[in-house]
Amino acid sequence: MANQTSALDTTFHALADPTRRAVIARLMEGPASVSEVARPFSMAMPTVLQHLKVLEAGRLITTRKEGRVRICALRTETLREAEDWLSGQRALWESRFDQFDAYVISLKNKE
Repeated sequence: MANQTSALDTTFHALADPTRRAVIARLMEGPASVSEVARPFSMAMPTVLQHLKVLEAGRLITTRKEGRVRICALRTETLREAEDWLSGQRALWESRFDQFDAYVISLKNKE
């Protein structure tokens, strides 16, 4: 459980930055080289590489070297784990709100 929580922590930390979410959105179209990933951003390459490092630590992307080019690819299973956690939280809160609604209706009916 602690390892799963730690993995989710690093995943959500990686997703907390808008630049990294934009990189994820780009990689949803398919694998891309680092220079392709960096193209839309007006930032220095070391900064882009730092973002990619955080995404890799968050298990959201993988990188591999093909000749002189580094290719980035999305790890969809990690996104699925985050989505599963969020879905579980949403189900829990919807259940609580349904119970609260039922309680409020029962109070109104008593009046």
